Amino acid sequence: MPLRAMSVIRRAAVPLLAEVQARIRDAIVLGAMADVAPLLVGGRDPITRLAVHHRNYQASLVQAILRRFPGVVWLLGETCMRAAATDFVRWFPPAAPCIAEYAEGFPDFLACRPDAERLPYLRWFARLEWHLGQVALAVDEPPLRVEELAAFEPTALPDLVLGLQSGLRLLEAPWPVDDLTRLHLAGAAPDRFVLEPAPVWLQVRGVRGSIRIDRLDRATFAFRSAIAHSLPLGAATEQALDIDPAFDPGGALTSLFADDLAVSVTRASEGEPS
Repeated sequence: MPLRAMSVIRRAAVPLLAEVQARIRDAIVLGAMADVAPLLVGGRDPITRLAVHHRNYQASLVQAILRRFPGVVWLLGETCMRAAATDFVRWFPPAAPCIAEYAEGFPDFLACRPDAERLPYLRWFARLEWHLGQVALAVDEPPLRVEELAAFEPTALPDLVLGLQSGLRLLEAPWPVDDLTRLHLAGAAPDRFVLEPAPVWLQVRGVRGSIRIDRLDRATFAFRSAIAHSLPLGAATEQALDIDPAFDPGGALTSLFADDLAVSVTRASEGEPS
């Protein structure tokens, strides 16, 4: 066989770096040891050593989910919750290096499991707890005062875009899961608790180590949600008026500032913060 052909065969037998990395990733994340076994050399039983990394990886992420959703653990029990977290870690490994942002999709995953059918509000309860975890360590930025809007012409107000505090989350749910969350946070365990379906519009606020959950009316929720999604005040007002023709834009704007939620103001047409 020509030397050149033998060289090609040898190179073809050696996996590319990307392939090696993929095999190791699958071994650690999925426990797929067979494909990576031929690449491991040195020491005794390298597969066993790699399996230790797999178990440590899985255990650390499962524990992170349990810590992130203590209310769901309280509701489901640790055995059920741990099984769900283990499956989630297997099929949805972290896509970013920050573990604090991991498992945002866990509430939807959890709600699709057969053992969650008895709790139709579980998805929303878990989503609320996710928001609580996000805002728990928030630090307030200096709030704007409503008087600062006087620097703009009245005709410019509909085009203004407000930036809001980072420790603010808004959640619309078809169940009053805030009642259930308050029971958990209070450490209460009633003998019987019935949760009836009813829509709620929740504002979650975290600042300086404290957390507050408030219910908003639907129009105010729509107004604040639109602002949180960087829509200008005019568009936010239109969305609220579509829900409630009696909505008071001036009062809603004043209330937003009174709650210290606004931290910046920008002209939508110019993109310049003030």
